Amino acid sequence: MTIETLYQQMLAAMGPRHWLQAGIPPAETPWEILWGGILVQNTNWRNVDYALANLKAATDFEPRRLLALTDTELTTLVKPAGFYTRKVPTLKALAAWCGQYDFDLTVMRALPAEQLRRELIALRGIGDETADYFSMYVFHQPTIIIDTYLRRLFGWLNQPLPSNYLKAQQLIMQAWHYDLTTAWEWHALIVDFGKQVKTTADFERSFLATQRLTLASQSLAN
Repeated sequence: MTIETLYQQMLAAMGPRHWLQAGIPPAETPWEILWGGILVQNTNWRNVDYALANLKAATDFEPRRLLALTDTELTTLVKPAGFYTRKVPTLKALAAWCGQYDFDLTVMRALPAEQLRRELIALRGIGDETADYFSMYVFHQPTIIIDTYLRRLFGWLNQPLPSNYLKAQQLIMQAWHYDLTTAWEWHALIVDFGKQVKTTADFERSFLATQRLTLASQSLAN
């Protein structure tokens, strides 16, 4: 089956995911999505919730107010999410980058996709996956996020992805036409499926057990 068929089967079986609806935690504001995307690294969302609650109380998620905090103050707020010695500098760097555009989301969303991604990855503590997550869910650029859940599912579907992030991403992009809404829903379906289907035995009992995936372009498979 094609990626489009896979997407439609997952959507039919699982239903719309309603991820990150504007105004509802953890997406009360786009800034909350940004801070949450940093804080969730190497921890679980329960710990992130505590840190986000602290940030909301202290800054209402406003990047200017976050930048005004001392490192010690910010560390105290986000400590529940762990790895604060890494995350505090990243939060500050991300907020400062937003400041280069006067904290204007409209301006940042108008940046060319390649430039936006390049500038995000240049920031300390932001890699490919996080940059693509921000590009899509905050800055509304359609893209494909390559994460552990996607790699595992494609392996079960007899279509393992290249280990290189960008090659894996390009392989899917060449094989599938998608818009922002579809890419947004696709990532949510992949993650929620992966949280429920964790082992090969789980997969063999799932609604995708008998399926095999075929990509139109195979040139990057190795």
